[in-house]
Amino acid sequence: MTGSRVVALGHYQPAKVLTNHDLAAMVDTSDEWITSRVGIRTRHIGGPDEPVDELAAHAAAKALASAGLQPSDIDLVLVATSTAIDRSPSMSARVAARLGMEAPAVMDINVVCSGFTHALATADHALRAGAATRALVIGADKMGDIVDWTDRSSCVLMGDGAGAAVVVADPPDAERPGIGPVLWGSVPGMGDAVRIEGTPPRFAQEGQSVYRWATTQLPPIARKVCEKAGLTPEDLAAVVLHQANLRIIEPVARKIGAVNAVVARDVVDSGNTSAASIPMALSKLVERGEIPGGAPVLLFGFGGNLSYAGQVISCP
Repeated sequence: MTGSRVVALGHYQPAKVLTNHDLAAMVDTSDEWITSRVGIRTRHIGGPDEPVDELAAHAAAKALASAGLQPSDIDLVLVATSTAIDRSPSMSARVAARLGMEAPAVMDINVVCSGFTHALATADHALRAGAATRALVIGADKMGDIVDWTDRSSCVLMGDGAGAAVVVADPPDAERPGIGPVLWGSVPGMGDAVRIEGTPPRFAQEGQSVYRWATTQLPPIARKVCEKAGLTPEDLAAVVLHQANLRIIEPVARKIGAVNAVVARDVVDSGNTSAASIPMALSKLVERGEIPGGAPVLLFGFGGNLSYAGQVISCP
């Protein structure tokens, strides 16, 4: 048995930027209304010629280049997404084909906004069990394809993008696992508070229910994630929560008690990108040098299905 660690990250967003002023020309809203309620200023929206697997492949290629690895070095590809319209080929299979991989195991994971942290835990478990040696874990979503652009309560939230992580086995002399134990769960009885349903699929949520659940129930769970990793919140160098809404991120981060941590606020510029939000926000923090290598970082996803999953990782 061995642990695993994230050794490299990558992210990608479509070129088109949709500002709050742009949205104000589309629906009855304003820049002041949006920023005061959700803290978002801009979001990136992909076009019809930019499928989810293309966003994912761009982020993955960046992560592989950062790790100094070739696609053929990867034997497990996990893609967390809830915006894959086709059932087969899977998003992970399409990404593997785009990257020219040889024979990786491929699997999609749909836990909506907490998909990436679920997928990261799954990769960690596979490496610990010896079922894989190097994994590519991707969160990718095109929320712009499933949002109702006439509904001002939801369309102001969403953006498109992808983030990726390369995960490898820990060296034998590692003092602590590079990816700590996962703590995950859900609230099945409230699962319909966040929905992607219908043909064509459309996103909808009960915003107040999600807000109350996130700000009251999640902070103690996040503190337990730290306990499982053998750390206190004060030990954390960074906190990367699902980038749902600034009015959720800031109180949850404060209640966790990570007083010395950088708190990711990529939602301001990217909107809610669902499964892409955590790896994308983390990749940007690392790229800007805001987290020291090896420092402990709390990743905590939550949302769709009223599910959650979190772990403490060593920053690559």
